Amino acid sequence: MFSYLSPEQRVPQDHPVRMLRRLVDEVLRKLSRRFTAMYAHGGRPSIPPEKLLRALLLQVLYTIRSERLLMEQLDYN
Repeated sequence: MFSYLSPEQRVPQDHPVRMLRRLVDEVLRKLSRRFTAMYAHGGRPSIPPEKLLRALLLQVLYTIRSERLLMEQLDYN
């Protein structure tokens, strides 16, 4: 939370998550139009589905049991 390092700087260049990120970026780019078509024009701003899917993927990969625990893990790891 109180750090001068960005998340990008915290992850080593050779970490497997970086390769996975490139694949996920490509897939989400292809789905972008579908997500845009699903957005409502009224109401509160939502969390972009791309971010939710990325978080869900990390949760599954690291077998984190809940969203709350995922947020804690993101702060510490």
